[in-house]
Amino acid sequence: MKVALVNPAWSFDGSIYFGCRHPHLPLEYGAAKLLLQAAGHQVEIIDGHLFGMSTGDVAAEVRSLRPDMTVVTTAPSYLFWRCAPPELRVPQETLQALDGIGGLKVAVGPHASSTPRAAVRKLAVDIAVMGECEEALVEIANGGSDLAGTAIRRNGETKVLGGPRTTRFTDLPPLRWGDEWIRRHEHHHHRFDAPASGPGAEVEASRGCPYHCTFCAKENYRDKYRRRDLQPILAELDRLIAQGVEYVYFIDEIFLPNRPLLQALVGRGLKFGVQTRIDLWKPDMLRLLGEAGCVSIEAGVESLTPEGRDALDKKCKLSTDELAELLLFARRHVPFVQANLIEVPDDDDGMVQEWRSRLRAEGVWANDPVPLFPYPGSPDYRKLWGLPDDQAWERAVSHYLNEYVSFSDIQEARPLPLQALERQVAA
Repeated sequence: MKVALVNPAWSFDGSIYFGCRHPHLPLEYGAAKLLLQAAGHQVEIIDGHLFGMSTGDVAAEVRSLRPDMTVVTTAPSYLFWRCAPPELRVPQETLQALDGIGGLKVAVGPHASSTPRAAVRKLAVDIAVMGECEEALVEIANGGSDLAGTAIRRNGETKVLGGPRTTRFTDLPPLRWGDEWIRRHEHHHHRFDAPASGPGAEVEASRGCPYHCTFCAKENYRDKYRRRDLQPILAELDRLIAQGVEYVYFIDEIFLPNRPLLQALVGRGLKFGVQTRIDLWKPDMLRLLGEAGCVSIEAGVESLTPEGRDALDKKCKLSTDELAELLLFARRHVPFVQANLIEVPDDDDGMVQEWRSRLRAEGVWANDPVPLFPYPGSPDYRKLWGLPDDQAWERAVSHYLNEYVSFSDIQEARPLPLQALERQVAA
């Protein structure tokens, strides 16, 4: 079978989108391509975002390929499945442009995972994959039907078959990207210590998270924690280095202390960034993290009170002062350290601003607390409304717009209601 894996030409006007707007490597497609090729299929990735294509350009590429199956994702990158644009406007436009071409239509991403019926209806696809998609795409391409972990459209009705899927992942082979892909990847995600002098890239060393913080939308995808085998990671990194990459960002939900990986990175000359929890690190491992080449830490602190952290189900055993000391210790070994904060009712604004100022004076960046969006697939959503239904994304956006007058500093303007962004599709 000939398969097209499509990453749309993304735009984010009017969106509640907390992710980075630069293009990133579509790691889920890189992995799916390897598995599909191993199963004997012909595969092309068409990345409208990275290659600066219009939706028309993407459709023309698909038309020239003449695939038997076309896959469209509902998030710009695997890195941002947990904070995807709530609306499906861009995937809708892409699939509308693909009407009549591209063969079997398959949707993957957080929307298909959390609200499969709504995703199938809005996107008018034949199949939506719930959860992690790589192995499911192989099964679909192999001719499988009525697969567990999918939603299918048949005779005008949508049938949901079981719950979200999990990819084995641990033995995932090294991903391979063409030189032109790497040349175009100029962005160094979450790097602030120095200007880029060579290409950047993203790599996945682990998947899932053993914690269940209330704000994190990971219940329906990338939930179970798994660590990838070391040798494929190193082979993937060494290929990137040979292609001129000077910085990689580990997209892991939580980059846990991994001594064998860090020791293997020492001396390779590669700079990298991670997202983690500072309370899970000891001083000796933070020192090794710096020696390995880490230049950026995005550390989830979220709340400055034990009550606030408990309300977020952080399971944090350290005090706020102890967290601050670890952040400052990390800053002595890593050029840029950020403490992520969320707007929590228990946190007094004066206390937060004083804490931010103190840490910033000592070299640690602490962001202005970000308003919380109740993503479908997060415990916060469940606490408010129960399990997600077909109106989950509309409900979450309306709540967010009604709850907050001011928004995060990455929102260029007041976000629009979901109905104003999506192409309306009859039920």
